[in-house]
Amino acid sequence: MAQFRYLAKNMEGKNLRGTMDAAGESALQQQLKEQGLFLVEAKDLTASRGTRKFSSKLLSEFCKELSTLLASGISIVRALEIIAEEEGLPAYAKSVYLSILADLRKGTSLSEAMETAGCFPELMMGMVRSGEGSGNIDAVMERLSLHYERENRLKNQVRSAMVYPVVLLVMCVAVVVLIVTFILPQFEELFSQMESLPAVTEWLMAASDFLVHQWYVALTVIFLAAAVMRVILKIYRIRRTIDYMKVRMPVIGRLNKIIYTARFARTLSSLYSSGMPIVGALQTAGRTIGNIYVEEQFGQAAVTVRSGVPLSQALREVDGLVRKLASTILIGEESGRLDTMLDSIAITMEEEAEAATKRMMTLLEPALICLMAMVVGFIIIAVMLPIYESYGAIERSA
Repeated sequence: MAQFRYLAKNMEGKNLRGTMDAAGESALQQQLKEQGLFLVEAKDLTASRGTRKFSSKLLSEFCKELSTLLASGISIVRALEIIAEEEGLPAYAKSVYLSILADLRKGTSLSEAMETAGCFPELMMGMVRSGEGSGNIDAVMERLSLHYERENRLKNQVRSAMVYPVVLLVMCVAVVVLIVTFILPQFEELFSQMESLPAVTEWLMAASDFLVHQWYVALTVIFLAAAVMRVILKIYRIRRTIDYMKVRMPVIGRLNKIIYTARFARTLSSLYSSGMPIVGALQTAGRTIGNIYVEEQFGQAAVTVRSGVPLSQALREVDGLVRKLASTILIGEESGRLDTMLDSIAITMEEEAEAATKRMMTLLEPALICLMAMVVGFIIIAVMLPIYESYGAIERSA
C-alpha cells in the first residue's frame, strides 16, 4: 500500500488536494471516482522516498526484450529470468526485475508486480493491464518499446542540441571569473595611484577584491541561493506560474507547445491503440506532458468527453497544445480512423519538435556569443576608462 499526494477536480471543476493510501495510481483514481472526483495529478510519496524511476532507454530495452521473448512462446516467468540474468544490467534494474519475478512466482499478475515495484510510469501500467485483459501482452510490449524508443530519441535530440550552448555559457562564466580574479588584481596598484576612478571601475575592482579574498562567502551564497530556489520551485503555485510562462514565452513557448503535443499525441496513440477507453487514455496521457499548467486542464477535458463532446472539440480548449492536434483528431473521428491519425500526428509533431529545437539552438548560439562579448567588453572598458582619463589629464596639464 502506497501513499499518494493528489490533485483532483470535482464535478464543478474545483481543485482539491490531499493525501490517500492506495495500491497504485489506478486504485487511487478509482477511489477518487467513487467520491465524485477526477484525478488530475498524483505523486507516490512512498516511491519518492527511495525508488528510482526507469529511464526511457531502459524502459524501451525492457519492453523490447520482453516482447521478443513472449512472441517466441517463452513463458513470462522464464522471460523475466532471462532478462534479469543479462550482463551489463544496472544493479537497481536487476533488483527490480528479480522483485517482479518473485511476485510472478507467487501468482501475482505482471501489472500488479510492476506497480508494486514503483519504477514504471502510469502509461506503462495502463497498457500492460490492457494487454493482460485482451491477451496480447507481447504486442502491447512491442508498442511500448517503440513509444519509449521515440521518447528517448526526442529527449536525446533536445539534450544534444543544448550541449553547445551550455558549454558556451560555462566558458563565458569561466572567462569572466578568470579576468576578475587573476587579471584585474594586476591593475590594483596602478589604480591606487589615481585620485579618482569611474564608478564602474570602482564597482568592478570591489567585486574583484571580494571574489579574491572572500571567495568562500560567494560560494556559500550561491549554494544557499540554489537550495532556496530548489525549495521555492517545489511550491505548487510557483511551479504552475513557471509552467504557464513556458507556453506563453515568444519562440520558446511555441517550441514547448510542439514538444508537449508530440508527447501527448504519442502517449494517447499508444494507449488508445492498445484498447484503453478514450476517457481513461486521455486522463493518463494528460499526466505525461510534464507541465502542471497544461496537465491540470485535462481533468475538465475528460469530463467534457465523458459527457459526449467529441475529443477534438475538448482538446481545442486545452491551452498548451498545438491547434493542429485537434484538427487532425477531428479528421480521424470523421473517418473512423482515430488510431491511425493519432499515430500520424505524433510522428509529425516529433519531427516538428526536432526542427524547432534546432532552430532555437541556431538563434541561441549567436545570442550567447554576443552576451559573452558584451560582458568581456564591459570589463575592458571599465579597466581602460581610468587609464584613458589619466592620459587625458596628463596631456591637458602639459
